[in-house]
Amino acid sequence: MTAARGPLARKERNREEMTKAAGLSAITPKPIAVRIADLLRERIVHGLFAPGEQINEALVARQLGVSRPSVREALQRLCQEGLLVNRPNRGVFVIELTNQDVEEIYGVREILEIGAAEIITARSAQRRREVSDELVGIASQLPAALAASDWALVSRLDLDFHTALIVHAGNSRLLRAYSTLAAESLICMFNLEQAYPTPNTLSHDHMAMAKLIADGTMTQIHSAFHRHLSGAEGHATATLEARSLDHHGPAATNGL
Repeated sequence: MTAARGPLARKERNREEMTKAAGLSAITPKPIAVRIADLLRERIVHGLFAPGEQINEALVARQLGVSRPSVREALQRLCQEGLLVNRPNRGVFVIELTNQDVEEIYGVREILEIGAAEIITARSAQRRREVSDELVGIASQLPAALAASDWALVSRLDLDFHTALIVHAGNSRLLRAYSTLAAESLICMFNLEQAYPTPNTLSHDHMAMAKLIADGTMTQIHSAFHRHLSGAEGHATATLEARSLDHHGPAATNGL
């Protein structure tokens, strides 16, 4: 049987192509300032810019081959996130987290995450299982990342897990409040190889919390999250103190 030809066949092919393309939208590239902010955020979180180090706007613009206004906008974004501090007449500096900062970050995280868990556990058993399954999926990736000593991936999975819980609460203001802590939390979790002397505890904690979302009581959930976050706070504080004694981490170069 030969394939149909002529105008009718062309219309049919066009209809098929349009059907395949349905639902697709144009890929919009990120604005240059957003891409610069993403790059600087990554460098800050992983300690390539030391706490307290000044970010030289002109140097960054020259190294990246971009305009200073674009860099300035990127720096303003990071100031709004709390990663940088703008000191009038002095410049922009990387935030220096103190023990009190760490305590506040994890304290507020616990409040927000327990709030999200209460919203989720008030829903149907099926919905609870769906959220639990997604969290289990994230937690199940931790053992391989830990075995490979991929601490950047470990910290990202850790934060992805907790952020997913917040997202599933379905409260935009809760998510907005939590998002402001995200970058600071990544700094707290930086160098988890030292921050977690028993890394397997990290994997076990997340799997246990994920499963409790499906069928645990709020008392059990609160206890599990409190134990995990308070332990993470203690490890982060210890790591922060160790890095402070080591002259605030790696040598600062302001290089990209």
